[in-house]
Amino acid sequence: MGVLMSKRQTVEQVQKVSLAVSAFKDGLRDRPSLRRTGEPAASRRGTVEGPVQEVQEEEEAGPATPELQGESRASQAAWERLRDGRGVEPEEFDRTSRFTPPAFIRPTRKLDDDKPPDICLEPREPVVNDEMCDVCEVWTAENLFPCRVCTRVFHDGCLRRMGYIQGDSAAEVAELAHTETGWSCHYCHDLNLLLTEEEMYSLTETFQRCGVIPDCSLMLEDFLRYRHQAAKRGDRALSEEQERQAARQFAALDPGHRGHIEWPDFLSHESLLLLQQLRPQNSLLRLLTVKEREYVDWPTFLQENAIYILAARPNSAAIHLKPPG
Repeated sequence: MGVLMSKRQTVEQVQKVSLAVSAFKDGLRDRPSLRRTGEPAASRRGTVEGPVQEVQEEEEAGPATPELQGESRASQAAWERLRDGRGVEPEEFDRTSRFTPPAFIRPTRKLDDDKPPDICLEPREPVVNDEMCDVCEVWTAENLFPCRVCTRVFHDGCLRRMGYIQGDSAAEVAELAHTETGWSCHYCHDLNLLLTEEEMYSLTETFQRCGVIPDCSLMLEDFLRYRHQAAKRGDRALSEEQERQAARQFAALDPGHRGHIEWPDFLSHESLLLLQQLRPQNSLLRLLTVKEREYVDWPTFLQENAIYILAARPNSAAIHLKPPG
């Protein structure tokens, strides 16, 4: 009973703080622009704050139609969610029946993360999952959903109240969580959360300069256009072979052959490419959890395939990073 009371008080405290933060953000949105006089508008383009400032400048320029205003606000909110690594805004949840989602804090790289990690190859006891639900921190006799990547476990009802599973997806999660394939929790499913603040800023700037709109699906022509523009940003052109490889990657991201890829799958793919580009192999190896390291037996194999093991985290059937060949 003591655990239940303590957790209830904690949840109420978190919800109160969330309400205060939401009210503060609403107040910031209502404030007029504080742009310094004499500062050229072009100097702020292409930054994370750029889309927010552009919306303010458009409002100062003159009245706009309700449709355009709605689109600007939606685009601004999407960029803010992408920048902060958030999903749905707390005010969009029904607080009478749902908990407040946790705030995700992006990781920071340590100075020695490029050194080989100590991996024990001797037989050891299997990894044991947590006993209490990660959301409510209460042990019950109910069926818990274990994550295949980390040791966290979750109640069905807690995942529903957090908004991570909705409708008929609960049955799918319950079936998948107890199979050999397993199920990834919301912490491990979103590969974008592996990026540091600096890495996320670089990715966001690339999206902005290439005209990518967050939370929107991409057709094949959109995906190829983005790949060409991203290549030009690196002072190189996309070869015909690279374009064919990009088309094959698009097909791997669209296992249902619907003709488009969803935004979370595209974001996971681009996050993996950035990790592959910026991180040394030992740094990637350190991102693997103990469970993931147990899937294989040799450190060399882990070093060469760490990025592809990370790519298998999301629950989506899409192949977020197709191996060469």
